[in-house]
Amino acid sequence: KAIAERPVVLKPVRHWTIHLHSHSHVDIGYTNVQTEIEKLHWKYTDEALEIIQRTAAYPPGAQFKWNSEVLWAIDSYLKQATPEKRQRFARAVKSGRLHLDAMYGNELTGLCRPEELFRLFDCARRLSRAFGVTIDAAMISDVPGWTWGIVPALAHSGVKYFSCGTNHLHRIGNTIEAWGDRPFYWVSPSGQEKVLCWVHGKGYSWFHLHGRFEKVAPQTVFEYLAQLESSGFPYDMLPIRYSIDGDNGPPDPKLPDLVKAWNEKYVWPKIVIATTRETFCEFERRFGDTLPEARGDFTPYWEDGAGSSARETAQVRSAANQLVQAETLFALSRPGEYPKDEFYQAWRNVHLYNEHTWGAHCSISQPDSDFTEAQWKIKEGFATGTRQSERLVAKAFDGRGAPGRWPAAFDVYNTTSWPRTGLAVLPATALANGAVTIKDAEGRPLPSQRARDGSLHFVVRGVPPLGAKRVFVEAGAAPAAGNAKAEGLSLTNGRLRVVVDEHTGAIASLTREGIPVDLVNRASGMGVNEYLYVAGRDPKAPQRGGKPKITVKEPGPLVASLLIESAAPGCRNLTREVAVTDASDTVSIGDTLDRLPVRTPDAVHFGFPVNVPAGVMRMDIPWAVIRPEADQLPGACKNYFSVGRWVDVSNDRFGVTWATADAPLVEVGAIRMDVRSPFDPKAWVQRLEPAQTFYSYAMNNYWETNYKADQEGVTRFRYSLTPHGPFDRVEAIRAGIARDTSLVPVPVAKDAPRVESLLRVEPAEVLVTSLKPSDDGKALVVRLWNAGEKPAKATLAWNAAKPRRVVQSSPFEDDRGELAGPIALPPWGIVTVRAETR
Repeated sequence: KAIAERPVVLKPVRHWTIHLHSHSHVDIGYTNVQTEIEKLHWKYTDEALEIIQRTAAYPPGAQFKWNSEVLWAIDSYLKQATPEKRQRFARAVKSGRLHLDAMYGNELTGLCRPEELFRLFDCARRLSRAFGVTIDAAMISDVPGWTWGIVPALAHSGVKYFSCGTNHLHRIGNTIEAWGDRPFYWVSPSGQEKVLCWVHGKGYSWFHLHGRFEKVAPQTVFEYLAQLESSGFPYDMLPIRYSIDGDNGPPDPKLPDLVKAWNEKYVWPKIVIATTRETFCEFERRFGDTLPEARGDFTPYWEDGAGSSARETAQVRSAANQLVQAETLFALSRPGEYPKDEFYQAWRNVHLYNEHTWGAHCSISQPDSDFTEAQWKIKEGFATGTRQSERLVAKAFDGRGAPGRWPAAFDVYNTTSWPRTGLAVLPATALANGAVTIKDAEGRPLPSQRARDGSLHFVVRGVPPLGAKRVFVEAGAAPAAGNAKAEGLSLTNGRLRVVVDEHTGAIASLTREGIPVDLVNRASGMGVNEYLYVAGRDPKAPQRGGKPKITVKEPGPLVASLLIESAAPGCRNLTREVAVTDASDTVSIGDTLDRLPVRTPDAVHFGFPVNVPAGVMRMDIPWAVIRPEADQLPGACKNYFSVGRWVDVSNDRFGVTWATADAPLVEVGAIRMDVRSPFDPKAWVQRLEPAQTFYSYAMNNYWETNYKADQEGVTRFRYSLTPHGPFDRVEAIRAGIARDTSLVPVPVAKDAPRVESLLRVEPAEVLVTSLKPSDDGKALVVRLWNAGEKPAKATLAWNAAKPRRVVQSSPFEDDRGELAGPIALPPWGIVTVRAETR
């Protein structure tokens, strides 16, 4: 007989499967000197292989698996490993229990140039071939936010899955708040590619904080699963990063036994020791059709650290451009002698500088310790090592580009895929003493001018794409030609006029024929290229430079410039040079700072208040152009942006394009750094309003760890301003590339064979972004990019060196089928072509 009744509701238990991704977070520095860390990761690889072997007979799920996270240490491990170790490594990789994650390092992707993003996967492609395995998953750890251009770089390199284990709270803004444990397909700018992304809600370091698995489980795990269920998490699979004992920690030899015991005790949740690839493959198979898609820039948060070593950052930016140019020059001049290993090493130096670890954990608190100085010396070496790019340019001509006896002729090379007219420069060491004249093939003098440093600037017109034009050198002065003139506080070339403020040294007025307004917004209270120094963390009242001394440096008529020298807070001195030329309507700016060794928080900014009423701001990033706010993913950084080459502000009638060679960081509307509460997501800018004023965020000293404590000495920042009519996206992109890719004069004999244009591409919207000899020495590899706003059908017209066969390819430089007819490219579309030589 029933004594009492009470209804009880039992909810179904969710059949969870937790995938533990066992890895070591690779900080190249921070906890130890870089060379020691490299050896530690070699040791961890051996330990992981031993655990893999020991647990081979364990139940599925408890068998140990190891994720490399990145390939930096694997690259060198294989070079120093014994044959026996290499064989054991190969067996583990082929069995799927040692997973090779595709990234070379945990990069600050916002610092990377377009081609550099593709080269981040060179090592993955080499290892994929060497071991006969597919590498289609990548990890990135610690770093919050990633440039949109990483998506096509991943996809074209065969990577479909992107595991993002950010720092769990330090300067991550709204990254985890917006995307933590919310998997999505990140669609490329062209819409042709997509990558499955998972931003791990607990970051990469959950077990750093709570201890190893036996200390966290079961209660902490159950609590997190309950939290996810209550938030509406719809999946029964959950990947969790498992790295222990802090950064650069070892594999956990106890983990397989702990997982085995867990699965024997609990029906659900099951725990599986997994690789990145197998988790994402299974998740996509089960849930891929239900996942949302997102398009936009996940503007990064940590790239501001590069402003703590601005001089070295500028070196690496220049080197990344120069390596692309050097590869093109080899393709044009010596394709059969392409030094692929030297280029691999040069690109490696670029990657290791832009990798997220700058120095020691005590870089700020103990800046003069042996430990801190040893780490910075190695990090700085990655930047100085990029000078190899200069040697590779010279090597493309077998040393003919080196200074020597006075040549009778030069071939001026154009490594872009469109005809160029512009200034070329011959250093003083390449010329005889006294006056010289540069003439074209018809004997006509070209406009030229000797600069104060002895170099010769001359205008060369119609240099063919991916080819060269010959000019001749004769003794005797050339007739003066050009309308560029500097006098007093002003510069002009007859169309463009610049006036410098006598009190601040900033540009007070910028006008151009055909544009109805002065392009300097005087109502802002500052001039263009105004020096602004923030001492401390409060940007409300930045300090300005002292009263300048303004003199004429170059009087014209081809090049005219003003030299502006002044005192400046935070510096021993500040020198600015503003120049115009007769050859274009671009204003060139060079700002040289001799910094004091300031070790308290501070920052250097240059203001650019442009007057373009109702102007829309656009920014160049790798493989796309974005508008702040409008083209950003939720959770992206808005305090500052990492730009590639330029920022443009335009309305329907006119605008101005600002280019930056050296300083990648830009703030929109106001100086917004430093964030007073970097651990609080709400302390970061949540929304940006339209603005026409922006700032070059050139230098800072705000991080409390890892980065440099000061940057004493001379650093130079180069900018330019180009007024124009209505915005033309292709023209802006081409002009930006041209400013980073100078014409290259190479000395030759007068009667040496002429260099023809190798290749022409139509239509004009389609650009060759990379041209290199293939690694196997049998082809040329061409990367095409549709920079236009409409779909294009690209045709390639080869000249004397017509290939025997042209096939579609990839960054693997493989054969994916012969190309017949025009190549269809959507806006922002990228195609790699392999042209097999005769």
